[in-house]
Amino acid sequence: MSRTRRGLLNGARTAFAERGVRKTTMQHVAAAAGVAKATLYNHFRTKDDVAHALIAFELDRLAALAAELPLTVAVPALAEEVGGHPVLRRLAETEPETLVQMMGLDADRWGDVVVTLGSALRISRPEAELVCRWLLGLVLQPGTVQERAAQAAVVTGQLVG
Repeated sequence: MSRTRRGLLNGARTAFAERGVRKTTMQHVAAAAGVAKATLYNHFRTKDDVAHALIAFELDRLAALAAELPLTVAVPALAEEVGGHPVLRRLAETEPETLVQMMGLDADRWGDVVVTLGSALRISRPEAELVCRWLLGLVLQPGTVQERAAQAAVVTGQLVG
């Protein structure tokens, strides 16, 4: 991924976390990325395109994080990333319907996410399915840091046990 595109997506994450998706404009994204609006439009036609690219970018980032860590550290780290993600938290508070819509994946895309995460964590497909469903639950109901840590310990215990 180009440095410019990465910067645009980081700007989108900042803008969406500050204003939510509905209230964020392409100008807000461009400003948060520190580029002209024309630069943003060179990469994305619509705000929806930006949002979809940000989801893919974040999923790739999480898989890369998981791949770098041992399982016992990766699972709690993923829980914290998902449970504390600024865009997800903003949407849960102000635009829950947008959040649910963004998290809805068709069967093929869901399968891709499961396989990617399973590969990154070095676990079986059924185990990856369980972890993905748990993480998706954290998107909607993150609980507290302590609750996520306790849940991650249970999930990890099942995976290594």
